[in-house]
Amino acid sequence: MTASTEPGGANEIVVSADDALALSERVMRRAGYSEDESRIIAANLLDAELCGYPALGLARLITIAEDPRTRKARSPVSVVHETPVSALIDGGNYVGLYALHRAAEIAIEKARASGFALVGVHNSYLSGRNARYVEMIARAGFVCIHTACSEPYVVPLGGQVRAFGTNPIAFGLPGDPDPLIFDMGTSAIARSEVVLASRFRELLPEGVAVDAQGLPTRDAAAALAGGILPFGGHKGHGLSLMIQALGLAAGATLPRGRVQDFGFLFVVFDPGLLVPPEQFKQQLAELIREVKSTPRQPGVEEIRIPSQRAFQERRRRRLDGMVLERRLYDSVLTLAS
Repeated sequence: MTASTEPGGANEIVVSADDALALSERVMRRAGYSEDESRIIAANLLDAELCGYPALGLARLITIAEDPRTRKARSPVSVVHETPVSALIDGGNYVGLYALHRAAEIAIEKARASGFALVGVHNSYLSGRNARYVEMIARAGFVCIHTACSEPYVVPLGGQVRAFGTNPIAFGLPGDPDPLIFDMGTSAIARSEVVLASRFRELLPEGVAVDAQGLPTRDAAAALAGGILPFGGHKGHGLSLMIQALGLAAGATLPRGRVQDFGFLFVVFDPGLLVPPEQFKQQLAELIREVKSTPRQPGVEEIRIPSQRAFQERRRRRLDGMVLERRLYDSVLTLAS
């Protein structure tokens, strides 16, 4: 494996995509995953890094390696209830980066056969960048809406105790040449960013978290002991609650009145059920062009479209390599050795 300290000096290192993938696979193999499983997990983490989301990228190797669930027994990812258009999947205590990849494959297979698919996953955790799965489905020609609830990390509006997950929702629409992807969490900050800030002793932005006493804090360790706030006041609060409730349909457990498990849901359909697929792609392209050509406010260089920057970064970093923090790279190397 080769790496360069250009251009970031002693605190940064440039790593090629191929080297980062090989390193990530080695870490996952040491964590007990098979060669095929490690390849799928590593490719997911690499893609997050390439797209410019470091908290969901190679740093997650450390999170997975340190998570107690990684050391627990796993059973094969399996379908426990099925119809021609639906599947409920037991993730077998596999990390979500693997279980949700398999769920997306099943959703694509069912949508190809019937034009529609509804797939739920439970008994899994740490799904990573949810845009990965909806992009996979959209590139297969289908529209996808994906929600993910988790164990509680987020304090409800006006509350003092965590009750919601960070509860992302993601959309994927087939386009030409690239799909239109939008992926957002309903928390004011991603928990993965809080974990990363805590590991490197960095301060959080104002107004995103509270400590164990329910008081505002910028200390990441205190936020992990306390909770994250929902984004957007009552709007984020309401959306997060609905995603948490949808997780129940995916099989998330509800002991003691609180969702304790992760629940992932995919709603997938062929746009050809409603309009000709090529017409949909053409009109989507026209809509994007119309939005981007809207007159801009002073000082605004470009009206951006969701996923546009990620696709650009992915292409650039595949050619130029990725700049990683040296301390992160060294930590991952230690896990792989």
